[in-house]
Amino acid sequence: MDLKTARKIYMIGIKGVGMTAIAQVLKLRGKEVTGSDTHEKFFTDEVLAKSGIKFYEGFEAANLEKEKPDLVIYSTAYTEENPELAAARKSGLPILSYPEVLGQILKEGFGIAVCGTHGKTTTSAMLGFVLQELGADPTVIVGSAVPQLGGNARVGKGEYVVIEADEYQNKFLYFKPRAVVLTSAEYDHPDFFKTEADYFDAFRKFVAKIPAEGFLVACADDKNVKEISASVSCKIIFYGLTVGDWQAKKIVQKNGGMEFEVFGKDKSQGIFKIKLLGNHNVANALAVIATAAELGYGPSTSSENKLRGALENFSGAVRRFEIKGEVAGVIVVDDYGHHPTEIKVTLEAARQKYPDRRIWCVFHPHTFTRTKALLSDFSKSFGAADKTIVIDIYGSAREVAGGVSSEDLVELIKKEGKDALYIPTILEAAEFLAKEVKSGDVVITMGAGDVWRIGELLLEKLK
Repeated sequence: MDLKTARKIYMIGIKGVGMTAIAQVLKLRGKEVTGSDTHEKFFTDEVLAKSGIKFYEGFEAANLEKEKPDLVIYSTAYTEENPELAAARKSGLPILSYPEVLGQILKEGFGIAVCGTHGKTTTSAMLGFVLQELGADPTVIVGSAVPQLGGNARVGKGEYVVIEADEYQNKFLYFKPRAVVLTSAEYDHPDFFKTEADYFDAFRKFVAKIPAEGFLVACADDKNVKEISASVSCKIIFYGLTVGDWQAKKIVQKNGGMEFEVFGKDKSQGIFKIKLLGNHNVANALAVIATAAELGYGPSTSSENKLRGALENFSGAVRRFEIKGEVAGVIVVDDYGHHPTEIKVTLEAARQKYPDRRIWCVFHPHTFTRTKALLSDFSKSFGAADKTIVIDIYGSAREVAGGVSSEDLVELIKKEGKDALYIPTILEAAEFLAKEVKSGDVVITMGAGDVWRIGELLLEKLK
């Protein structure tokens, strides 16, 4: 059983961002889609509701009996101990994992996979939006809701299929893309990749899958990316802020976004603008320009004005420096950053945007293994914040708690000479901030869990 022949599909772990995106694609293709997940609330609850996709909260074998699907798709966050997955196996139902399904969708057209430790969501969303605005009508699947795409996904009739390719659990090794964009490579997911070498080797195996007639767009500013890129047999297009076939120069922050001059094809291609903040987003835009150029839509073509306009109009993805609101002179921002480098560049961009405001960062560490492995790096990431609050670690369902605590991180941040404090829960952090913030302050919530709830609670309390 494959995706084309299946009519009624049941998705176990449907609230995961990738699973939600696939659910949207299948629904838009006319499939009957249902599924299940935990009772915990995520931003994807709203995405599923808007898409008209119903799901059960809680996992019970009886759910499958009620729905009688002809295909089951499961999130790799769940093992054979999940009662629904066990029931599906026992009954002999056709079963596919999330990465297997994504791999099938990618093969349906000219597959472009965007991967990397940082920037893959923004870059894949931006590339998908740009191709949409250029009239290429792509199919796009990304790891966050993108308002300008109508959710985590869009279904197009064009040849291009753009996906965000996740390295965790080697999921991307199920994919056979025609082209890859590699944004960055820095050790992450220590619960799965036991060493840095294991982590980089996964990327090497992935880019080695690109066929000889395909291409790799890679960030030349990143030494690890350059080493990984040496393993391919296809054409490589390098981009970077300092070196590369495509470069950005004269970068300035202007009107709440970034403006920069692009150099490519051995000459200046003029000034480009984006709404997003930070040099890291200039690099993401450069990756999109380089990819568009390789597809025939670049600067110095008839598509140039549309390309410029699309880049300038792209407003970003949900939970990527998302301004949630302003009440009583306090601005609340939310960001998904949960790796030391992501936190550092995001806070530095915030400091650029708000040079004279007091910046609070509320960080929700994501997984005990990551926090322990990168503890020293985390402690050095909050330099651009005036005050940092760290709440209890968001533990993964796949790991045992312990070995490190948020208090450990707070002590190390203090040793870096920064103001930091530990507040255990989301509710307590929101209550503390409501009493302490003043007009002119900026509060940035950061993390891969549900830390965004603090911002929403704070805005309510300040009204």
